[in-house]
Amino acid sequence: MSQISPIATALLQLLAKPSVNTSLGGIMRGLEKESLRVTPEASLAQTDHPAGLGSALTHPHITTDYSEALLEFITQPFTKVEPLLDQLEQIHRFTYQQLPVGERLWPTSMPCHLGPDDNIPVARYGTSNSGLMKTIYRIGLGHRYGRSMQTIAGIHYNFSLPDSFWQQLQAHVGDQQSLQDFKTERYFALIRNFRRHFWLLIYLFGASPAVGACFVKRRDHQLQPFPGHQDTLYTPYATSLRMGDLGYQSDAQKSLVVNYNNLSDYLKTLCGAITQSHPAYERIGVKDTEGNYQQLNTSLLQIENEFYSSIRPKRTSKRGETALQALRLRGVEYVEVRCVDLNPYEPLGITAEQIRVMDSFLLFCLLSESPAMDEQEFYQGQENQKRVVNQGRDPALTLLSGDTQRPLRLWAGEVLAQMQGCAELLDQAQSSTAHQQALEQQLQKLENPSLTPSAQLLADMQEADQGFIRFTLAQAERQRAHFARNPLKGSELARFRQMSEESQAEQVQLETSQLLSFDEYLANYYAQYQGCSCGC
Repeated sequence: MSQISPIATALLQLLAKPSVNTSLGGIMRGLEKESLRVTPEASLAQTDHPAGLGSALTHPHITTDYSEALLEFITQPFTKVEPLLDQLEQIHRFTYQQLPVGERLWPTSMPCHLGPDDNIPVARYGTSNSGLMKTIYRIGLGHRYGRSMQTIAGIHYNFSLPDSFWQQLQAHVGDQQSLQDFKTERYFALIRNFRRHFWLLIYLFGASPAVGACFVKRRDHQLQPFPGHQDTLYTPYATSLRMGDLGYQSDAQKSLVVNYNNLSDYLKTLCGAITQSHPAYERIGVKDTEGNYQQLNTSLLQIENEFYSSIRPKRTSKRGETALQALRLRGVEYVEVRCVDLNPYEPLGITAEQIRVMDSFLLFCLLSESPAMDEQEFYQGQENQKRVVNQGRDPALTLLSGDTQRPLRLWAGEVLAQMQGCAELLDQAQSSTAHQQALEQQLQKLENPSLTPSAQLLADMQEADQGFIRFTLAQAERQRAHFARNPLKGSELARFRQMSEESQAEQVQLETSQLLSFDEYLANYYAQYQGCSCGC
């Protein structure tokens, strides 16, 4: 277990100084939120990506993820929570104005009614090389894992600290590296501590304890029927089925132990998984007998995005540049948190309070001592994740910590107590008490697990005498009405329409200006992984 060490205590004292504390006001936050488009009958929409939303390949805020019916909304980074959520609200309002009549956005992470895999449309991005690559990658995911798994939705939270913070922190500890190397080293320290403790976020914010029975047809599972509703399966103490074996998990990837001790080893691990062929995927083949692509390659990973991780180090990449190449050349720029369920009670899927808790948690992960992780600790983290996913609200649940087992509630209380100082610092930077208030709400969830979103969802389904699909459809209708009452107008509407038109023009320009064949484009793309295979 990581703790606030004497060194970190000194850092907290340093950060309390006005000049350093003010720098925390420059934290940048961004959101990526996924939602399925569904029919009034709670079935997956079969319609094309709405033309009014522009190009899914090039639009800055509105794209698709795996399926043509799985929308993804992307905000720009903000230093304050309120404008971040305001932009996400605007994206939702505009989207609802463009949806086909009757369609809604599904407000939970686990999906709606799903038919056979062939009825789940893979996202399409046009005929440019980059667009074809995105589509073929998704076709490959379908062959490897099945399409239904790819309909699960979530929220990704992007977080970065400003250079002014890093400069003062580096000077305080007497580090002599370049600023970027120092940032990269410390971001990896943050990631290691995140992986040690992110089970806490699953407990506090997990909101997918149940699923429609259609989702697990022909799949092994240990779920049980929800009382009175055979069409719904659940586990009484579950928190986030999305983060468990039914979610973005892969048996093939269980053998992949990713090294987060430094950038070099991280690059080596993932580049090896992308460049070394995997027997199960060799049997699929890259192309079928007619020459159509089945997947991008036969390796364990087609690209780095296929590695299902709760958090990723990130660097903004250039067009045609791999994510790992961007990291190798320019270091870590921010981290992407990927363990967040959609909150079905919130039209945006997330609240300001939740963001502030995650900020305090990430700062705690950064300032705590973060020793290197070995393989044993890597697998312990996976086991703790599994326990909290399936049994997180069980009062008797224990988690692995080194050679011992610790009660979840005791360990969670210790982490929240250590997060308190981080919340105070963040509040001082903004002349507020919002972060501390948000933490107080989480302490109540430890004392009373019925206050967690997962428990609330099951209780409300039981009270309404509704299964998962019917209950969620009612929530979707409430949220549709919320956005319909306040559509975009005037200059706001004109701005979004202009972005859609510009994105369509940009896609056309890409499709008409490319000089390479797709095979040549793909060969050039994968050549970059040779450069990062040594991590240098």
